[in-house]
Amino acid sequence: MKLNYKRTFFVGFAFLSICAFWELYDGIIPKMLDGTFGLGETAVGGIMAIDNVLALFFLPLVGALSDKVNTRLGKRIPFILGGTLVASVFILILPIAEHQGNLVLFMIALGIILLAMSSYRTPAVALMPDVTPKPLRSKANAVINLMGTIGGMYALGMTFLLYKEDGRLNIPVFASVIFIMILSVVFLLVTIKENKLREKVREEEKVFNSGKDHSDETDNADENMSKDVKRSFGFILASIFLWFFAYNAVKTAFSRYADKVWGYGDGTYTLPLMVAMGAALISYIPIGIISSKIGRKKTIMGGIVLITLSYLSGFFFAKPSPLINVVFACTGIAWAAINVNSYPMVVEMCKSSDTGKYTGYYYTFSMSSQIITPIVSGFLLENVDYKILFPYAVVFSVASLCTMIFVKHGDSKPPKIKKGENAGVAG
Repeated sequence: MKLNYKRTFFVGFAFLSICAFWELYDGIIPKMLDGTFGLGETAVGGIMAIDNVLALFFLPLVGALSDKVNTRLGKRIPFILGGTLVASVFILILPIAEHQGNLVLFMIALGIILLAMSSYRTPAVALMPDVTPKPLRSKANAVINLMGTIGGMYALGMTFLLYKEDGRLNIPVFASVIFIMILSVVFLLVTIKENKLREKVREEEKVFNSGKDHSDETDNADENMSKDVKRSFGFILASIFLWFFAYNAVKTAFSRYADKVWGYGDGTYTLPLMVAMGAALISYIPIGIISSKIGRKKTIMGGIVLITLSYLSGFFFAKPSPLINVVFACTGIAWAAINVNSYPMVVEMCKSSDTGKYTGYYYTFSMSSQIITPIVSGFLLENVDYKILFPYAVVFSVASLCTMIFVKHGDSKPPKIKKGENAGVAG
């Protein structure tokens, strides 16, 4: 059994479109709210948390609904298609409302966009496991992450080239992201026949499982999580909450921090972010290899140490410097090490039948953190000083390292390979 990389590549276009939009959203929307509409940092942080509030409640509902839908296009693709089209129309309204100084129109359009994006985020993520055999999903997830990073880098590149703060109408940068979103859905529709692939994957899994040794199977439907595993599970969720608390604060405020503290202008704040994404892009495969050799926990902890040092280094820059790009390259590698391994650790601790539920736990803690931290950090930036951003991130990053120490379960274990069995099956 081998991963169909070409098919997975096309499946990844759904995630590419999502990441392209969110990179635009995280970078430009705060600048609009602050610079054009004159909102304070706390208000900006509150508005930037709306998408995470919606995600906390909306994503599980839409995911469950898409499980029950059955159309000619499949279960997930109708949501992806509909959400993309609605979001694309209203994304174009944002620069028009900004140019007119119409905050009411801006907020209405933004609200509809966030609902539309939330309506297809879960189906887009669920599409990959739907059309990928279980043993190959880790490899497939690496491809999906690569596609998402490409989408984010595209949005950053377009922002750098096209976004201006001099009062002109900024339709081109928004139109460029709409273009990649629609193009992505077209590729998805043309290349992925969801219903056909789902049936094909079921047959592949039946063949694989028929020759699988179940002697070491511990996935008993009646078995409850042990006390020790529950303890590890609680600490990994706490760690997830804390490192997102640090990372999302920096990501949400960075475009304004780069302008106000380092003196960046227009879309030049995107340069360090593109360096971080580029570093993450080339590190996914090496990180996977390292994780398989030293384990997920050690890889995550190494990532936390590296990203903490990156936050600390960021504090000492008072103006633009080439070294900022070095720091952000380290940030990208560190975040990839954390992000690639944390979700597998969560689902490693649960029964196969509970994977969806435990995925929900993962997103509940990560989204909750991303709801709170833009508001808290925004309040501090507004009422204390902008330079508090990186020390703020350091505190919560160190806290995540402390909780991660107590995680004793969920690490990767090398698969047992029988003679004659293909070692590449266990992805």
